[in-house]
Amino acid sequence: MERIPETMKALVAYGQNDYRLVKDFPTPECGPDDIIIRTEGCGICAGDLKCQHGASRFWGDDLQPAYAEPPFIPGHEFLGKIVLKGENVTEYQIGDRITADQIVPCGECRYCKTGRYWLCQPHNVFGFKNYLNGGMAEYVRYPKTAVLHRVPDSMPLLDALLIEPYGCSKHAVDRAEVTNEDIMVISGAGTLGLGMITYARMKNPAKLIALDILPERLKKAMDFGADLVMNPAEEDVAQRILNMTEGYGCDVYIEATGHPASVIQGLKMIRKQGRFIEFSVFAGETSADWSVIGDGKELELRGSQLSPYCFPFVIEHIMNGNLQTKGIVSKTFSIDEWEKAFDHATGKYGDFKIAITFE
Repeated sequence: MERIPETMKALVAYGQNDYRLVKDFPTPECGPDDIIIRTEGCGICAGDLKCQHGASRFWGDDLQPAYAEPPFIPGHEFLGKIVLKGENVTEYQIGDRITADQIVPCGECRYCKTGRYWLCQPHNVFGFKNYLNGGMAEYVRYPKTAVLHRVPDSMPLLDALLIEPYGCSKHAVDRAEVTNEDIMVISGAGTLGLGMITYARMKNPAKLIALDILPERLKKAMDFGADLVMNPAEEDVAQRILNMTEGYGCDVYIEATGHPASVIQGLKMIRKQGRFIEFSVFAGETSADWSVIGDGKELELRGSQLSPYCFPFVIEHIMNGNLQTKGIVSKTFSIDEWEKAFDHATGKYGDFKIAITFE
């Protein structure tokens, strides 16, 4: 059994724009129902960046209370091997490689008791609460109600780091109830959008169209199975979609950019009774002509959050190659280089997914 040190390196958020590397943060204690993993790696999510920079979704505003509770260790896209387990843990053994859904359900609320654990009323997610620290640390505690999954030892780390984001991508596409007769548009070809594209390809829609303003992302979208790519910075993509569909519009539109313009263009290009899936976390408010949803088009507007019941499928199909992963985790950094990692995670250097890894 690995000897667990009393302290560890961890990135700690003390407030918005106040993130610090702490080299002697207390290692998590293991209760009788807990598991402690030694972290292999942790991806950096767009939500992590928005939280760092003070998005109201995390820190609150006049319309919503704060969700983040500092000081906390960020990161929810992580995995590792078990180094310590409580006396009541029997299903897992020391050395097992595991990951978990980002939400830790309470098991007691109405949603949990009806199988909708990802909607858990307390909604405690790794990496935003001081009592539920995330994966940007050498060790992480999984509490009793964490939704755990085994990760094959043979899965390369750069693939394993995509399990959580691809789980979220799968859920968004599932929310769209795609058929092989649908014209499907995915707006945004970052990591999550590409996960949607490679999974949607398995659904075989009549036409799979990807939108992004970055040429390298559009190229990757084609590699991952898109039939057609368009750049909203270079053409009126909504009008092009309308022209392609005899003026009716696309059947499905998934918004995966977090940019208000993507919402407006989606409302314009989607057909009447189309399925509009909102996935993104926005940095601020978004305004739209709300009457389009009802009086204009009688749309089915659906949200998508987290990755319920998705990990087993994602793990299986990353392993067998049905879900493409090549080149998505483009760079990794040590925890000591976290500032550089966060800078690259913005995408301004052309990266898709950035991760912090631990030796």
